[in-house]
Amino acid sequence: MMTEEILSDKGGRVFRQKAYLASLRNELELIIEKLDLEPLQKDFLRLRWLDQVLWMEERANSTKVLYYILRLTTIVGGVIIPALVSVRVPSEEAITLVVFVVSLLVAISAALEGFLRYGEQWRHYRLKVELLKNEGWLFLQLSGRYHRFKIHENAYATFARRVEEWSRLEVGEYITEVARDKTEEDEVVEEEERERTADQQHHSR
Repeated sequence: MMTEEILSDKGGRVFRQKAYLASLRNELELIIEKLDLEPLQKDFLRLRWLDQVLWMEERANSTKVLYYILRLTTIVGGVIIPALVSVRVPSEEAITLVVFVVSLLVAISAALEGFLRYGEQWRHYRLKVELLKNEGWLFLQLSGRYHRFKIHENAYATFARRVEEWSRLEVGEYITEVARDKTEEDEVVEEEERERTADQQHHSR
């Protein structure tokens, strides 16, 4: 019963998120269509700004859910294990098996979170999508840095440049992150290789 309720709640949450994204797309599509821009410029807004906003919004939501699932599994499992160990029951084998399974789930959850970094991904995508949305609203309302423009057509070049800068930063940060992870992995491999060589030299003596 509890499993069915959890699955039902998860399904309802996914449906609401998809409905929100669909509603957001429709509303922004209508706003874009009313702007005093050339058709090609409107296509740019849809392909280079709106699609990025929707994609990052979806990624932020999905990584948040996965992060919460893994973190809650780790936290709740870590609390349950000592309680199970302290319980005295006639069949200790059953308790031992349950403790083993829960410990395995906790270890897997912690390892997945450490490797996939859903928490960092969630914060990354949430920050970027809010910045992109904020930039878009400033442009649509001709406020902030766009207040000096009288019409959207004049502000379009500045907005397009800003969006492309955000996209370039996104790719640059990703490459930097991958390079950092690769460097750390290389350092670990080199350290293991040095330890293995030292052990071989020690045994050869």
